[in-house]
Order: sequence, then structure tokens, then C-alpha cells
Amino acid sequence: MSTSTSTSTVSEEYVSTASRPSDLRITDVRVANLHGVPFRSSIIRIDTNQGLVGYGEVRDQASASYALVLKSRIVGENPCNLDKVFRKIKQFGHHGRQGGGVSGIEMALMDLAGKAYGVPAYALVGGKFRDTVRCYADTPSLLDPHEMGERLLERKRRGFTMLKMDVGISLLWDVPGALIAPAGSRDDVSTMHPFTGIQVTPKGVEHLASYVDTVRSIVGYDVALAADHFGHIAIDSCIRIGRALEPFTLAWIEDLIPWQYTDQWRQLTEAVAVPTCTGEDIYLTENFKPLLDAGAIRVVHPDPATSGGIAETKRLGDYAQEKGIAMALHLAASPIATMACVHLAAATENFLALEHHAADVPFWSDLVTGLPRPLIQDGYITVPDTPGLGFGEINEELFRQQLDPRDPVFFAETTHWDGEFSHDRLWS
Repeated sequence: MSTSTSTSTVSEEYVSTASRPSDLRITDVRVANLHGVPFRSSIIRIDTNQGLVGYGEVRDQASASYALVLKSRIVGENPCNLDKVFRKIKQFGHHGRQGGGVSGIEMALMDLAGKAYGVPAYALVGGKFRDTVRCYADTPSLLDPHEMGERLLERKRRGFTMLKMDVGISLLWDVPGALIAPAGSRDDVSTMHPFTGIQVTPKGVEHLASYVDTVRSIVGYDVALAADHFGHIAIDSCIRIGRALEPFTLAWIEDLIPWQYTDQWRQLTEAVAVPTCTGEDIYLTENFKPLLDAGAIRVVHPDPATSGGIAETKRLGDYAQEKGIAMALHLAASPIATMACVHLAAATENFLALEHHAADVPFWSDLVTGLPRPLIQDGYITVPDTPGLGFGEINEELFRQQLDPRDPVFFAETTHWDGEFSHDRLWS
């Protein structure tokens, strides 16, 4: 007995016991609401009884309440029990930005578990397939295609090997004879695409094709180019546009119709020789399966800040791969959710590219420490081998400068969420 005690004491002299994963417990959840990174982002901080801190991020422009409502459900839990905690909270997510709370919490759990075990987040979901992650620069469109081409060319000169722009009815509203549209439809953002009554005429289709032709001639054919934001138009107009864009070898055409309409996506995909892409507003793998099982798209495009975080989106990628479908990642976020996506992308074999929406935010890379500056170099992010999400600390000074004026408190206390309770069980 004495020998055993002595051996234990001696061994612990050489072992760090600052983190005992089996004893780790969540003690608090707080949020700092930032703006301009590039949009509003709610950064989640999860505290523990051992001093470890984990960070995640709510989907861009979503309510921080989607995360804070989960506080009382996860305080006291061991964040290393990743699947157990995720199964406990996933019922509180939904499609679109309503998935942002569960997904952001999952990212923070991954950050904590990685730190507790001393491994990068990608190791928690199977290891990595790549050492660098390709990013594509999304760029808001300009009405003049020559100006748009030059704007994209600037991205290309920075080293981005993939670009994305908006091509749709936003370019056509002031073009006579380009659209047939009911009164008031220009400002209608709530009616789903098949029901708006907006039609793109042959002149409108020709205008869009000419726009893309001009942009393509400026950026060249040695860079991938995708197109998004076609507008709330029905499938017939989508098919005509898709066919007109075939000569320009686009990487994909994105979100032409709502993701819920599997049969229409299949019709569109079968009708055009351009890869079709959707998925940024879908929550959980099970809800992607109708599209994937039907072969209704060529590229699946989840936003991990909606789809369920790192592990759930990794499951989605693997399922899509079985169906022969590649996975790109939608994202408009700070470096925190970006690094969560980097680990996910590293661990997913059929990954194509990760969206970057902050090419015009000069301080973006400085929001966290411990990573290369700039974070994106020659269009790629190097996958870090440091624990958790891989960055050092948040830049507290810069965080305070970027706090949303509507909620300018730096990780305010959240005790008013401690008593949140309901009988959550989904069966009797």
C-alpha cells in the first residue's frame, strides 16, 4: 500500500494536473455581442471549474438568446462528453439562424474538450485529411460588371483561388423589360420563391449572362467562380438562367430556390450543366438527407453555425461523400467560428472550400491571438496543431472596441438565465 501511494505521488510530480478531464464541469456561459466582423456575431464563452475556457460563436445576425437559453441545461455537465451534451441540447435548435445557439455551444464544447485532452479539435472527429484549408472570398456585387470584375480580381491578386459573387434580380430591377413582377414584390422578403410571381424575361437572362461573361473575362478561367443570391424567383426562371450561365464554368449556382423543395432542386440539377448548391439554412444531418438521397444537388453547403457545429457537420460530410456529393462550407463569422470550420474542413475528406466574408475587414485576423497574421495567406488557412480550436486568446481590447452599441457589455453576467427550466423530454 505504501509503495503504491509513493509511486502515485512521484508520478504526479511530472504530470500536469491542471486539467483532469473526468472532473471537468461547466460553471458559466456568457456572451459578447460584436458587430462589423463582418456582421453581428455573438461570441460564446463557457467557463469551467478548472479554469479552462471554451469559445464558440452564434450564427451571424442571430439572437444570442438561442445560446443563453441553453445555459441551465449544460451547467454542471462535463464538456468532454461531447455527444451526450449535444444530444441533450439539439432539440432547442432549428433551421436558419435558430440553429445558431446549439451550433455555437457545440463549437465551445469542442474547444474545451480539445484543451482538456491537449489535442486539436480535428483529432476529436477522426484526424485530418489536409494541412491547409482553402477559402473562397465572397464579395458583394456591384451593378457595373467591369467594376465587379476588378473587385474580384483584387481578391485573386491576394491569393484567393476561389471567388463568389451575387448574380440575380438585384441587377435587373432597373433594366427595362428584364423582369415581370407584381407590385410590391421588390420589397417582399417573406414570400418563398415559387409564390412571388416574379419572372425573368429573355432580356433579363441575357443581361445576367452578359454580366457574368464580363466578370469572367476580367478574372480569367484559372480561378474558381461561384454565384449566389439569384432572388426569389420560381424554378422556370432558374432553369433558364442556369442554362445561360453554362458557358462560364461556374463552381456552382447557389440557393436558387428554397432548400425545402427537394423535387424542384432535382429538376433544376437535371436541367442544367452547372453544379447546384444549397444547405446554409439546414439544421442537422437528418434534414439534409432528402436532398442528398434524391441526388438533388451537386454540392452541399452547410453553415456549421446552423447545421450543428463541428461533429454534426462532419457526419453530414461523410454522408454526402457516400452519395458522391462534395461539401463546401458557408460562413460569415469572426475567426472563432472560422477556426471551428477549419478543424471541420481538415477532418472531412470531401471538403471543397470555406467561405470568407470579411475580406474588407482590416482588423479581422487580430480578433484572436496565437495564429498567423494575416490568418488567410494566399487563400488558405493553415490547420493549427494547438489544442481546441487552436487560437491563443481573444483580443480583449479589440473585442471591447467592436462591441455592438445595442449591447455594449463585455461578457456580461447571465445569472438571469440560471433558472430557465421546462420539462424538456420529447416523449411520454
